Amino acid sequence: MCLIVFAWRPGHAQPLIVAANRDEFYARPSLPLAQWPEAPDVHAGRDLEAGGTWLGIGANGRFAALTNIRDPHQPPARKSRGELVARFLAGNLSIDDYLSDVVARAPEYAGFNLLLGNSHEMWHFNARMSEPVMLEPGVYGLSNAGLDTPWPKLLKARAALRAVLDDPQPARLLALLSDAQTAPFAELPDTGVGLATESLLSSVFIASQSYGTRASTALIVQADGTRRMVERSFGPYGGHLGEVELEA
Repeated sequence: MCLIVFAWRPGHAQPLIVAANRDEFYARPSLPLAQWPEAPDVHAGRDLEAGGTWLGIGANGRFAALTNIRDPHQPPARKSRGELVARFLAGNLSIDDYLSDVVARAPEYAGFNLLLGNSHEMWHFNARMSEPVMLEPGVYGLSNAGLDTPWPKLLKARAALRAVLDDPQPARLLALLSDAQTAPFAELPDTGVGLATESLLSSVFIASQSYGTRASTALIVQADGTRRMVERSFGPYGGHLGEVELEA
């Protein structure tokens, strides 16, 4: 994932609301949101190149999502970051125990942000930081730096999420994820990829010939544990490929 905005509000009738865009090269093969045959409690998309995923839900209210940390100078990784989400969703370790393992093995992966949650708590771990953090109730944004790093796309999407929390329907969440307006040059971060690429990546929804938003996902969790997910898939230049909706 390259942009996740979410409202974490335990005790509310809808304790977790998530709107997220997965940005990736179109040539990288993947499957859309579905129940995994070998792990029936897991509902997620799947990266067919490495076998992991970027966002999904599992048994007992489990939720996990991932973004990379943009750094063109980081060394190649030995393992795919997507397995960090997949292993948590399919496993039964507590968040504490799972994070202890992830922290110990973080150097095996390229830079990442990991969100892990259940019906009681939500945690964030940035691989460039020393310790995971349990999140207080609030509205958050995560892109390719730290939690709530004030990049223009994050600020815009987080504000748009706040504006629909009175009635967070999937269509409204997906609409905020479809904003393709790039940020002014003066507001762009400098992550070492050059001005043209910074501009391309500055929109909430990215569309180009070879790289862009592959999937937009809306997740609404109810207090009784019911979870509704809607995912839209896209191809080059933002062409719409399909939509999946499920309840778990």
